[in-house]
Amino acid sequence: MLTIGVIADTHIPDRTKTLHPDVLPTFQQAGVNHILHAGDISVPKILKQLEKIAPVSAVRGNRDWFGFDNLPLTRLLTFESITLGLTHGHGGLRRYMMDKFEYIFKGPQNFTFFMHRAIAMLPNALDVVVFGHNHAPMNNRLEGKLIFNPGSANRQFPRDLPPSLGFLHIDGDKVDGEIVYLSHLRL
Repeated sequence: MLTIGVIADTHIPDRTKTLHPDVLPTFQQAGVNHILHAGDISVPKILKQLEKIAPVSAVRGNRDWFGFDNLPLTRLLTFESITLGLTHGHGGLRRYMMDKFEYIFKGPQNFTFFMHRAIAMLPNALDVVVFGHNHAPMNNRLEGKLIFNPGSANRQFPRDLPPSLGFLHIDGDKVDGEIVYLSHLRL
C-alpha cells in the first residue's frame, strides 16, 4: 500500500510566517511515499522542506508568483494503477480575478462550484481529482472518482475548522482519502 501526503494553501509568508509545526511530523509518522502540494505554496522553500520527507509533486496556485515558473497549473500522475489529476483549481489569473469581482458583489461562492471547476480542468478518465484553492476540506466520490481537497494547512473555510492536510491510501486499483486536522495553534 502507498500513502500519499496531500497539502494545499500553505500561504507562507503572506498569511503565516512558517509551515504549521504539525505538518512535517504528521507526514513523517505516516511514512508517506510521495507528497502532493495543490498550490498556493507562496515561497519555494516550502517545497524543499516537504522534500526532506518524500518526493514532492506540486502545481502553481494563484499566490505562486515568483520562483514557480516551472510549475504547471495541472499535473497528471499515476501511482500503482490509480491515475490522479492535481490542480489548484483557480483556473488561471483571469478566472481568479473574475471570481474576486463576483465575491465582492455576490458574496462567497458555493464551494461545490470550485470542485466542478477543478474537475473540468482535468481529463475525464481519472480515478482521483485533487485540488485546493477554496480552503474547504473535501473527501467525496462523484461519478466513480475520488474528489479530494485537503483543506488549508493554514486557515480553513468555515473558519471554525482547524488547519488540515490529507492522505491518499492506494492499494492496487483502490484509493481512499483521509482528512487530518492539525492543532489549532496559530502562528
